[in-house]
Amino acid sequence: MKVIPMIAAELRRLTASRMGIIALIALMCVPILYGGLYLWANQDPYAKFSEVPVALVVQDEGATSTDADGTDETVNYGQKVAENLIEGNAFDWQEMKADAAADALHDGTVDFTVTIPSDFSAALTSASGTDPHQATIELETNDANNYLASSMGTQAVEKIRSSDAKMVGSEAAERLLTGLSDVRDSLSDAADGASQLADGAATASAGSATLAEGTAQLADGTAQLASGTARLASGASQLADGAQQVSDGNQQIADVADQAGGIVQDAADTLPQIRTDISDTLASQGLTQAEIDTVLAKLDPLGERLQQGNATVQDAVGRIDQLAAGAATLASSARTLSDGADTVATGAGTAATGAAAANDGAVRLRDGLATLADGTVELRDGLANGVEQIPASTPELRKAQADTISDPLRISSDKVASAEDYGAGLAPFFAALAAWIGIYALFLIVKPVSRRAVTALHSPIRITLAGWLTPAALGALQMVGLMGILAITLGFRFDNAIGTLGVMVLASATFAAIILALNVWLGSVGQFLGLVLMVLQLVTAGGTFPWQTLPAPLAALHHVLPLGYVVDAMRQLMYGGNFQRAWWDLAVLAMWLVGALLLAMIGVTRMTHRRTLRDLQPSLIG
Repeated sequence: MKVIPMIAAELRRLTASRMGIIALIALMCVPILYGGLYLWANQDPYAKFSEVPVALVVQDEGATSTDADGTDETVNYGQKVAENLIEGNAFDWQEMKADAAADALHDGTVDFTVTIPSDFSAALTSASGTDPHQATIELETNDANNYLASSMGTQAVEKIRSSDAKMVGSEAAERLLTGLSDVRDSLSDAADGASQLADGAATASAGSATLAEGTAQLADGTAQLASGTARLASGASQLADGAQQVSDGNQQIADVADQAGGIVQDAADTLPQIRTDISDTLASQGLTQAEIDTVLAKLDPLGERLQQGNATVQDAVGRIDQLAAGAATLASSARTLSDGADTVATGAGTAATGAAAANDGAVRLRDGLATLADGTVELRDGLANGVEQIPASTPELRKAQADTISDPLRISSDKVASAEDYGAGLAPFFAALAAWIGIYALFLIVKPVSRRAVTALHSPIRITLAGWLTPAALGALQMVGLMGILAITLGFRFDNAIGTLGVMVLASATFAAIILALNVWLGSVGQFLGLVLMVLQLVTAGGTFPWQTLPAPLAALHHVLPLGYVVDAMRQLMYGGNFQRAWWDLAVLAMWLVGALLLAMIGVTRMTHRRTLRDLQPSLIG
C-alpha cells in the first residue's frame, strides 16, 4: 500500500459516519475557536478602560497660594484633578461620598476608589512654608473584584501623581523664574552701581596714590623742619642767655651812668649857687664888683662847659638808659623767642611724627583703595556675569520654562517592529498554542499508525509519512482558517502574511510529527505526554511576559522546546522584525520536524519487526 491510498483510507474512516464528520469538523474548529475567540476578547482591552467603573472621592478644602505676581489666591488642586480625570475619560469616573465609595467597592459596583483628602491643596502648597510635606492620593482596591483592576488602579494613581506634580511644579517654577527675573533686574542695577563704584574706587585709588606721595613729601619736610626748629631752639636759647648777659651789663652801665649823670647834674645844678657864693666871698674880701665880674668872667666859661658837659652827660645817660631798657627788652624777647623756638621745635617734632604717621596711613589707604578698586572691578564683573547667566525673560517665556522644568523629560519612542494593539501582541503566542491544541485534538480521532498497514507492509517510511501527512494536512487547513479569522475577522495587520501563514503551517506539521512520535512510542501515555508538553510550552514560550523573567529551569526549556521558536518567528514576520531570526526559528522547527519523524520511523520499524503485549492491549484513548 502506498502513502496516498493510506491517507485516503484514513480520511474515509474519519468520514464514514455522520458523527465522524461532525467530530472531525468540531476538532478542526478547535484552534480557530481557541485562538479566534481569545484574541477577539483581548483584541484591545485598553480601549475599553473608559467603561471600567471607578469611584472618585474629592474632599479637598483648598488652600491659599501666592501666584507668580505675588498675589495671594485661593486654589483647590483636588477639584482641578477631579475635573481633569473626568474630562480625560481614562476610566468611568463616578464622584461619590466616602461612605458610598466604600460600599460600592465592597459590593463590586466599582473596581477601585481614588480619594483626594481634605489637605491635598494645603500639602501641595506647603513647599514654600515652614512645614513642607507631601500630598497624598488614597487608592483603595479590592482584589476580590478583579486583581488586574487593582493593578490598573495603581498605574492610574501614578499617572495622577505625575500629572499633579507637573501642574504644581509648573506653578512653583513660574514663581521661581519670576523671582529670578526680579533678581536679574536687581543684579543689573547692582552691576550699574558696582560699575560706578569701580570707577570711583579707581579715582580714589589714584587720588590716594597722589596723597601718599604728598604725605611722603610732607613727612620729609616736617622732618627737616623739626631738625631746623630744634637747631633754632638751641640758638634762640643761646641768644636769650647772651641777651640776658648784655642786658645785665647794660643795666650796670646804666646804673653807673645814672650815678655819674646825677653827680654831673648836681654839679650843674649847684654851679649858680657856687657862682653866687664866690661872688659873695669875693665881695666880702673887698673886691669890687668889677673885679668880681672879672673873676666870674673867667669862671663862667667853666660853668658853660660844665653845663654843656652836663647836657652831654645827661644825653649819654639817657641813651645808656635806653640801651639798658632795649637790652632788657631784647633779653626778654630773646627768652620769649627761645621759649617759642622750643615750642615750635616740639610742635615741629610732633608734626613730623604726625606727618610720618599720615604718610603711613596714606600708603595703607593707597594700598587699600587699590585692593578696593580691584575688588569693585571683580564685583562689577561678577554682577555683570550674574546678569548674563540669568537670561532676560518675558511672562510667556517664563511660562514655557516653568512647563519644561516641571516636566523636563519627554519620551520619544520608536519601534523597530510594531504590534498595532494588545490583541496583535498576543496573536503569535495564541496562534502557536492553537496549532498545538488543534493537532492534539486531531490525534484524538486520527490513528497515528494503521495497524493493518503495519501488518501488511514493511516500509516504515511510508507508514510514518502516511501517519504524519493526514494530521499535517488537516492542521494546515486549521491554520488557514485561523489565519483568515486573524486577518479578516479581527483585522490584524501582517507585515508578511504569506510568511506568517507558512510559519503556522510548518509549526502545525512539526507538532503533528512530535505527537505522532509520542503516540508511536508510548501510545496513550504519549498522547497524555503531548498534553504535558503543551503545558510546559505554555509557560516557557515567552508569549506574554519575557522569557527572561522565568525561573532558571523553565528559562532553559525555552531554548529547547519548539513553541517559543514558533512565537518568535511569527513576531518577526507579523510585525516586520528581523527576518534572519525568523529563518533561524524555522531551522529549529525543521530540526524538530525531521527529528520527530525519524524517531517515529524508528518506532514504526520496531513495530513492524516485533510486537509487545502493549501493542495487543486496547488504547486508553480512542
